[in-house]
Amino acid sequence: MLEIKDFDIAFKGLSLGSHTFDYELDDTFFELFAYDELNHFDLKAEVVLLKTERLLTLSFHVKGHVQAICDVSAEPFNLPLERSFELHVKFGPEENKEDDELWILHEDEYRVNIAQILYEEMVLAIPAKRIHPDVENGSMENEIMKKLKEQQTKKNTAIDPRWDKLKDLLN
Repeated sequence: MLEIKDFDIAFKGLSLGSHTFDYELDDTFFELFAYDELNHFDLKAEVVLLKTERLLTLSFHVKGHVQAICDVSAEPFNLPLERSFELHVKFGPEENKEDDELWILHEDEYRVNIAQILYEEMVLAIPAKRIHPDVENGSMENEIMKKLKEQQTKKNTAIDPRWDKLKDLLN
């Protein structure tokens, strides 16, 4: 079973330089945070840790898809997700993780947990409006789309002629 501690990166024993870590973010990862708005996540995260004497730089690249429901047609589809971001980690007398780009860890810390930032960034990557690709390119054919096209043609034919006079003011 997946746990938050599975996303700990122990940097204390690592040599200076670049180190790569790979993670799979699926439904069990999002269940750790009680996220249930979408499901069937299939994401791959690559984290490159650049360790220097005074600073850690974590470069994240996450790519994959999640099953979503189209807001227009109500059809399920695989919504592609891709996000790249960086996190810098400094060391000091007090811990501070309030900034999304710079964390300060206590100078005695030997590991950093990246689960929360991965979760937050991927939830932010999900668009508020989810549109099926077939709706965008006009090839979707279902009952909802037929009704929408019907309403659109009714709306276009029932324009009050007084509005046309207002358009003349623009010229």
